[in-house]
Amino acid sequence: MGASGFPIDLVLFGMIAAFLVLRLRSILGKRTGFERPAPPVQQAPLRPAAPVIDAKAEPAVPPATQAMPDAASPTGQALAGMRAIDRSFDPARFLAGADQAFRMIVAAFAAGDRPALRSLLGDETYAAFEQAISAREKAGEKQVSEIKAIQNLSIDSAALKGRIGQVTARIVSDQVSYTQDANGRPLTGTDAVTEITDLWTFERDLGQPDPTWRLVAARSG
Repeated sequence: MGASGFPIDLVLFGMIAAFLVLRLRSILGKRTGFERPAPPVQQAPLRPAAPVIDAKAEPAVPPATQAMPDAASPTGQALAGMRAIDRSFDPARFLAGADQAFRMIVAAFAAGDRPALRSLLGDETYAAFEQAISAREKAGEKQVSEIKAIQNLSIDSAALKGRIGQVTARIVSDQVSYTQDANGRPLTGTDAVTEITDLWTFERDLGQPDPTWRLVAARSG
């Protein structure tokens, strides 16, 4: 301690401590790119502003995607043929787009959103969906569908005919899905969460600049 009795050593220690605190704050306050992003405030709109399954879009990896098919298998060879026609085609990006399309089509069908469905479905598939929506509206019925989670998403098969590529995705999801009558009473389905397996086939002319893969067939797995 100095002759005046002023605690110089305590002042030095305090300055060092303050410097360390500022350094830690500057380091810990930076994002490294690995932090989990905050959840969105609201769901994305049902109607896409751009094609949903876009081979050129940045991949949004689905939460539970299986490994890609064996390259030597018929499916693997068909996928390789698609890439030979369109170098931007990538199976992982296709699955990411199929994840988005599945969610949007299920929601649009329940809401009776024909414009959204028209942009995502092939002609015959759209006609079948539109007929079901019209019958439901005529009867005063309401479809309730909510996807809780997609547990598994994989490429089940693929085929290439000329420049036309077809890829079938196997989608295992947890859903709440049921139909209500005009009085709100349940007709079919259940309000309990149920695991559902779907096989959805998407098609695209790989020689055309339009990158959209449209749903051309849907069945239960």
